[in-house]
Amino acid sequence: MRASTGGPAEGPPAPAIAVAAEPGQSSGSAVNPPVEIVYYTDPLCCWSWAFEPQWRRLRYEHGDQLAWRYRMAAMIAGWDDYADPLNSISRPAQMGPLWMQARQLSGMPIDDRIWAEDPPASSYPACLAVKAAELQSAAAAERLLRRLREAVMVERRNVARGEVILAVADELAAEEPARFDAARFRRDLDAPAALDALREDVKELRYLGIGRFPSLTLRRAGGPGIIIVGYRPYDALLAALARVAPDLQPARRAADRADYEACWGRSTARELEEALGGPTAEATSAAPSGGRGPRD
Repeated sequence: MRASTGGPAEGPPAPAIAVAAEPGQSSGSAVNPPVEIVYYTDPLCCWSWAFEPQWRRLRYEHGDQLAWRYRMAAMIAGWDDYADPLNSISRPAQMGPLWMQARQLSGMPIDDRIWAEDPPASSYPACLAVKAAELQSAAAAERLLRRLREAVMVERRNVARGEVILAVADELAAEEPARFDAARFRRDLDAPAALDALREDVKELRYLGIGRFPSLTLRRAGGPGIIIVGYRPYDALLAALARVAPDLQPARRAADRADYEACWGRSTARELEEALGGPTAEATSAAPSGGRGPRD
């Protein structure tokens, strides 16, 4: 696989979407079919974490006009056979400078020291964890994906380790017991259904020829598809959205920090700046409550 960022380009229609009617997941409009988005990503993808401000803002402002789901890339099986010639990365120590670049370009908090101190051996365990959470609900998967990103990017915790994944899941369950069941997560993590779901994700991205992350496909039912590859500014997202749904307009704007965090929970300063249109006071937490691979 190859890793780099890219620009919006026409791509194949996205696969069918499983839609969850939860905060942060749209059930679609009763009048027009929603724009369907499939987001190909990985918990260890620093560019996907860098992209969170734009991704959150898009969904906040367009609400029920969008429906989305995640596909896990499982981008690092192990370092013995990993190679990213575009970024000259073939061993863990070489990943740190890329994370530093993502931090400088995006303004998101990213601690690259993990690649020198306790480098993750694989992204498979974290991807499998997200698919296990998805067996509860799409919203549970989204929340766990967010927490895993925070754990590795901000808190410098090795999410390739099973004990770290379980600890993150327990923390999430303590924060949101009505939305995430840690006991069920433990059962589902060992269930064949979670592994089968991850294999289907990887099979899909290979079939579509997606080899860089983040990648998003956008389409409206019956219409052509667009693909956005790599870290992009918000205007690029809007331009792609306009191509598949010219009639779409923002349904709301964030009035203030409290308004925005009522939807997403704690947010980084960069996320609040993106949503509110300017620098903000210190965020609630550097690690809110919501990369790169051989494919960034």
